[in-house]
Amino acid sequence: MNAATTAQAYKRQQILTAPPEELTLMLYNGAIRFVTESIAAIGSQEIRKAHAANIRAQNIVREFMITMDMKQDISAKWLLMDEYILHCLVQGNIKKDTAKLEEAKGLLVEFRDAWFQAMKQVRAGKTADK
Repeated sequence: MNAATTAQAYKRQQILTAPPEELTLMLYNGAIRFVTESIAAIGSQEIRKAHAANIRAQNIVREFMITMDMKQDISAKWLLMDEYILHCLVQGNIKKDTAKLEEAKGLLVEFRDAWFQAMKQVRAGKTADK
């Protein structure tokens, strides 16, 4: 087994055993990575690579949108933000506009960081309850 195959097997195991909140964090990190790849590929005129990375980021944002628990009060506002991020990604992809992609990336980073802080607070609360 080569290093790439081993890394892929490890990543797959990580995904299969991660709790839902960790999966969400992984998805945010993936979306940020793909937007970053798309921006870099636009800079180096690798348009197909930019498009492919952008589509992967779009798919993650769409996944956030379709799996959102709309029973929560904040969900409608969060969905609007996801729609805006998706709009930025689509426009950035169509026009190869790195400013739109940077805007989407910035929002994804903010959401990822907020999600991570919420995870830390929940974990701290669970530890304090024991």
